[in-house]
Amino acid sequence: MLHVRRGDFAAAWAVSDRILQRRVSQREDCSGWPRHLQFLWDGRPLAGQRVLVHCYHGLGDTIQFVRLLEPLRDQVAHVTLWAQPVLLDLLRSVRGIDCLLALHDGAPDVERDVDIELMELPHAMRLTLDSIPRYVPYIHAPRARPPVSDELRHAGLVWRSGEWAPQRSIPERQLARLADVAGIKWYSLQYPSRPLPFAALDVTHQNICSMAAQMRALDLVIAVDTMAAHLAGALGVPVWTLLHEDCDWRWMSERSDSPWYPTMRLFRQRPRGGWDSVIDNVIAALRVSQRTGFASSPQPSQDSRARYSLSRL
Repeated sequence: MLHVRRGDFAAAWAVSDRILQRRVSQREDCSGWPRHLQFLWDGRPLAGQRVLVHCYHGLGDTIQFVRLLEPLRDQVAHVTLWAQPVLLDLLRSVRGIDCLLALHDGAPDVERDVDIELMELPHAMRLTLDSIPRYVPYIHAPRARPPVSDELRHAGLVWRSGEWAPQRSIPERQLARLADVAGIKWYSLQYPSRPLPFAALDVTHQNICSMAAQMRALDLVIAVDTMAAHLAGALGVPVWTLLHEDCDWRWMSERSDSPWYPTMRLFRQRPRGGWDSVIDNVIAALRVSQRTGFASSPQPSQDSRARYSLSRL
């Protein structure tokens, strides 16, 4: 975790190699563990194989790492993605998937040579900061009907994360100051639906696809660290992600941008600063962006697929 926070992925994979070799040599069994803690890949080569990719982590994790399936498919014989049912309609637009199956409690009935969990792919593919696929969008959704043309900017807000990580959520009383920024029409993108504590349009989403369509119709999405931030980034929508002081490893350390999402800007809590300082910085940035725009159009990065090297432990 320390290595990836610093951007030294090669050092992280060296640690992962040692852990994997120990697991294989000791025949460690994790089948009775909670799924999101299970490891699946045993280090066997992926090149030329039929690969079953399991999605055992959160929805945001799946959205973030499915970008790796296209370069993976360039080097393997077949890719089956076993993913959360609520994401299937969205994931049909992702390149590199030969077969898409709904995740369930049993075992997948599919022929394959290698099993791997989606978040094990960065290790297997020897991902580096330079080889992260940065092209967006890599998930596609139709655009909802744009808001009525006016002089306002249209911004969607997601302020609550999952119950398992309450520190990522912003108390509603601290959001009220956002309403003081002139020229913004606010939309609640909270899923499941939840009203904002100030005047806003509560957009009801039947599913994640309709949420994606609404995001595409807005000028900006502001979200805490939850699935919505990853979705906006994968769609290439301007997105500001608000991070707790002790944030997840994927946001790295001290950066205000993200190597994963070219249209994303990060706003971090200062040590023991709480959310008030984050809201202060967001308000200041909103006022500047009224004049300059929320984000420039993303530019496709140079094709980096040739830089992948599938591990042969």
